[in-house]
Amino acid sequence: MLIGIDVGGTNLRLGVVEYDETIYNARPRLIEEKRFHADFSNLCKSHQDNPEQAWQTILNTTAAAIESVQVKYPKVSAVGIGFPGFIDPKSQKISQSPNLPGLSNVDLSVDLSRMIELPVITENDALAAAYGEYVMHLSQTNGQNSSQANSLIYLGLGTGVGGGLILNGQPFQGQHGVAMEVGHIAVKPNGRLCGCGNRGCMEQYASASGVVISYFEASGEHCNAHEIANRAYQGDVNAIAAYSLAGITLAQALAHVLKVIDVANVVIGGGMSAGWSLMEPSFTQQLNEDLIPALRDKVNVSISDMGDQAGMIGAAMLAWQKI
Repeated sequence: MLIGIDVGGTNLRLGVVEYDETIYNARPRLIEEKRFHADFSNLCKSHQDNPEQAWQTILNTTAAAIESVQVKYPKVSAVGIGFPGFIDPKSQKISQSPNLPGLSNVDLSVDLSRMIELPVITENDALAAAYGEYVMHLSQTNGQNSSQANSLIYLGLGTGVGGGLILNGQPFQGQHGVAMEVGHIAVKPNGRLCGCGNRGCMEQYASASGVVISYFEASGEHCNAHEIANRAYQGDVNAIAAYSLAGITLAQALAHVLKVIDVANVVIGGGMSAGWSLMEPSFTQQLNEDLIPALRDKVNVSISDMGDQAGMIGAAMLAWQKI
């Protein structure tokens, strides 16, 4: 029994995962999931002058979520958390979180473990989701196909855009924990200011918040990404353009990544992927234009069929793997 948690900018998703390692090629099973409202993004923005208070609230909220299921599942042995930010692979400290400003070198694993009295493993949220996609879809191909069949890139489109890489069946963090921060690939010179400190980052256009900005710049109206998608389906040209720009910038960044990391499988998930039909035409055209000829028609891009579950399952299985 494991608990997997996917921390987002506005929600915290918790899943209780059962895994029997004695069964060959067994897959983890999500036996219960819960969603908690946790607006950590606005919390951190409003407490930038007092990040310690924001951090304590994050710890208390996460601990309360875990404790809400511990009584029902006393055999839970560890907790894995997918957290949005740069996670140091050695210390597991969160060195920075561009979408949760003010957090710097905080130790979620140690601080939370003291509160709940269970081992806690912290990993980047997109890498956790990538591992969840891998263990549920590709892990059974080990030893049967080429190494690329056991590798995938995951792109999570949410409040920001995260990326995760599974290379030959293993999650790849990078030496400093910032591998696959694809959302911060600059695609628009001198473009919008990003939370990472640079300008023109892909997530400023391809994320839910990016679509909101694009639509506001064109129409002068403030709407959330879901409402903008509805307007796009109804023919609103500004809404269509906002989602089209999201597809273009996502493809531009992915094309660069694929030139460096030659893998055959790309999975796109996150809440924004629900509007994929609005992004797909511009995405496909731009990706074909930007990829080198040797890669054209050789990359399998698919939309996740796991909903919110990939991050929770991946975080839980990373905790199992590391303890």
